[in-house]
Amino acid sequence: MDAFVSAKHATAHLRASLIEEARLAGLLAGEKTEHVSFRAPPALVEAAKLETGLTSTSELGILALAMLARPDPVAAFFRRTEGALGPDHDLEV
Repeated sequence: MDAFVSAKHATAHLRASLIEEARLAGLLAGEKTEHVSFRAPPALVEAAKLETGLTSTSELGILALAMLARPDPVAAFFRRTEGALGPDHDLEV
């Protein structure tokens, strides 16, 4: 498998995983009644479609929202551990 096919497969797998996460979180349940409309630079839209392999602008929007709706594990870790250093940390230089 050449690098291009491998990267394309990895992108498709990531896209499917993100949509599945959103589905499992209940974010895709129900009717599609919310209307989202905005203007974007054509080059940005085309680059995003090329990167994701999507051809539908609606599917691209769903994927973008699914990515933004994902909890950030790093941010959660920072919030959880803010101000807490372990006993082995020495701040003296």
